[in-house]
Formats: sequence, structure tokens, C-alpha cells
Amino acid sequence: MPITVDIAGASGAELVDAVFDYFGHIDRRFSTYRTDSEISAINRGDLPVRDWSGEMMEVMALAERTKSQTDGFFDIRKPDGSLDPSGIVKGWAIRNAAEIVGRAGVGDFFIEAGGDIQSCGRNASGLDWSVGIRNPFNADEIIKIVYPRGHGVATSGTYIRGQHIYNPHGMDGPITEILSLTVIGSDVFEADRFATAAFAMGRDGILFLEQTPGLEGYVVDSNGRATPTSGFGAFCQS
Repeated sequence: MPITVDIAGASGAELVDAVFDYFGHIDRRFSTYRTDSEISAINRGDLPVRDWSGEMMEVMALAERTKSQTDGFFDIRKPDGSLDPSGIVKGWAIRNAAEIVGRAGVGDFFIEAGGDIQSCGRNASGLDWSVGIRNPFNADEIIKIVYPRGHGVATSGTYIRGQHIYNPHGMDGPITEILSLTVIGSDVFEADRFATAAFAMGRDGILFLEQTPGLEGYVVDSNGRATPTSGFGAFCQS
């Protein structure tokens, strides 16, 4: 997936390299597309639980907690029985990468991977970082601009990758009533895990976000109608 690391007033290439090295490490451990990854070995039955890495154990625990918090709408177990932690690993990894930058004493940065974003401080022009939400009917068009101001932003949708998100409570049919759902959370990990779950809820996802403290959302349905949560507008003011 495309990854962007922007460190305003860049403190050298070494820090950026450290972030990309970290993402490479995460890919080697969690990618379901690599036959040599830890998660692929687990799904083949080649790696017993006692031999799982600390990172794998942490992610599995976070996935189980998220499943509980979302009434089972977040579930890393796929219909075929295999485990796919992608819905939680990306936000978790971006948050960890942001901590790498923060520990280096940098307070102005922007990290984006596959559409999920963690920013902090201001950009090189001294302005708040801004994030555009794409029109799911025309990916070249931006329909809303948000200013996260240190919060995390994540978008789940089917308009680019097709039907890759499923409702664990009704796996027989695809989710077609909504096309895009953006979540703003306290950090990108919170935004990412709840974006996946809320999208799996279909039309009810925006209600779940409205009722969950610390989360705001913006959904676009199959009729082209956009619905925000009540506090979403506060992030749209520059």
C-alpha cells in the first residue's frame, strides 16, 4: 500500500528511514499476502500459540477486545476460518510509527498508510494538517476536508478494493448500502479499528459512532447521501 511520511522541518533522512524500516518489519510479520510472514505460518498451522511473537500476541488481544466492544462486528476470523488482522494492524502500526517520530523529539509530522492517517502539530507552511475525504463515486474529487489536529483519521470503503469487508453476523451477502465511512478518533489506531467495525454494521455504523464517546464519523451511502455525526463538523473548520 502507498505510505507517506512527511516530517515538517525534516530532521534528516534517518528518521524517515526508521519509520519505513518499521513498516517493512510489520509487513514481514503480519502480511497475509506473504507466504513467509508469521500470520501466514499461523494460518497454515505451522506455528503454535506458544511460539507467537509478542507483537502477534498484542495484536490478537487488541482484536479480541475490539470484537467485544463492537458486539462482534469486528472479527479478524474470515469466513474460511483463517485469521486476517489487517483491520487492526494498520492503525496500530501507524500509531507505533508516530511514536517513533515523537520519541525523536519531532512534534510536526504526518504519516499516512493506505488512507489511514496520524498527524501532529503543523505542516511546513505553519498550517494545520488537512485531510481530504474522497467521493466514492469519483475518487478524483474531494468532498470534505477535515483538520484532525492530532487526532487519527481512517476510512473504510468498498469503492477502491471492492467487497473486502464483511458483516460477521450476516456473511451471506455483501455490504452495499454504504460505500465510504470515515472515522476520527483520539489516534489512528482507535479510528482504524472502529472504522472497520462501523462499516461492517452498514447503515447502523454511523449510529454506533454517534453513540460511542471519542469517535466522530462521516458516511456516504449508495444513494450519494452523506451523513456526519453531530460532532464531525468541528473537525471541518480551519
